[in-house]
Amino acid sequence: MLEQYEAGIELIGTEVKSIRNGNVNLKDSWCSIEDGELFLRDMHVSPYEMGNVFNRDPRRVRRLLMHKREILKLFGTLKTQGLTLIPLSLYFKDGRVKVLVGLCKGKKLYDKREDAAIKSANRDIHRAIKINNS
Repeated sequence: MLEQYEAGIELIGTEVKSIRNGNVNLKDSWCSIEDGELFLRDMHVSPYEMGNVFNRDPRRVRRLLMHKREILKLFGTLKTQGLTLIPLSLYFKDGRVKVLVGLCKGKKLYDKREDAAIKSANRDIHRAIKINNS
């Protein structure tokens, strides 16, 4: 991760209540910039139990709130360096939901292979230790 930014998020009332209960998942979510606006995609906010007709689609696209100059700076950085914006965490600040967004660089193929080899080696070591202790 290279840089971190704090952004507000545009939510509906029942989504805020659901987030307050901890029913949110950022696992596969990512950010995109379209027409000078920043959007958060694939964040799952579970429907609020008491929300009935007021609940919205759990995976709907949500707009992030940042200053225009910050968004334009991010847009230039993303296009020139091939980086990605990833939401890192959701938290409350003065009663408002904030998103911590990180500017990240993806792994190269050789990095992924190296990590897979290390995991495999560690798994073999733990398996051998477990067999010897039994």
